[in-house]
Amino acid sequence: MRKKLLVAMTGVERYPEQNRAAGIWLGEVVHFVSRVEQAGYQVDYISPRGGYTPLDPLSLQLAGEMEWAWYQDKGFMRRLSLSLAPEEVRAADYLAVYYAGGRGALWDLPTSPGLQAIARYIFEHDGYVAAVGHGVAGLLNIRLASGDHLIYGREITGFSNEEEALCGQDQVVPFLTETELLGRGALYRKAAEPWVSHVAMDGRLITGQNPASAGEVASCLVRALQAQPVLVA
Repeated sequence: MRKKLLVAMTGVERYPEQNRAAGIWLGEVVHFVSRVEQAGYQVDYISPRGGYTPLDPLSLQLAGEMEWAWYQDKGFMRRLSLSLAPEEVRAADYLAVYYAGGRGALWDLPTSPGLQAIARYIFEHDGYVAAVGHGVAGLLNIRLASGDHLIYGREITGFSNEEEALCGQDQVVPFLTETELLGRGALYRKAAEPWVSHVAMDGRLITGQNPASAGEVASCLVRALQAQPVLVA
């Protein structure tokens, strides 16, 4: 019986050609994984090259008690340092793939053919594709067997241009997630105010706007999985 979910993460530890740290946003992993594991699902971790997963130090500076507890969990941190590479993953083993954010995701998640193939397989075999924050950028270049972009014509959210500007990063990042989603024909939605939780669900595509949305993305995914017939590998 399939009870496994895949968490996709960036392997980029710094902005190219800048002395600025990147990596995953820890809370976007922790709050998602905590909820799905409580619901009885197993989690595996994957990154475009496999192996070491860097943490954005700002995500530690802004961390709450839960994030710090997981950061001090040696078993969890060991798994982050040993993430799977796409060629090590059998997509048929997973009910869903979730793309965590952190600005490093802007550089390597959209350009990973291996991750794209895994997400396409899962989605086209009745599984779910989920993402949050900058992790939504990982969905930009996924094409289905029809040749259409997975996100084309679908309601979606992700890190907004307003939030990027408020962080002072809108002139630094390689592209603006909101702008690129619209350019791919997605129906972009966002909360009325920055930083609050906002989730968009369009069939088997579930996305969250920002770090505050990670837990709600997990809850939406769990409810959707529990509402459908059990899939058997």
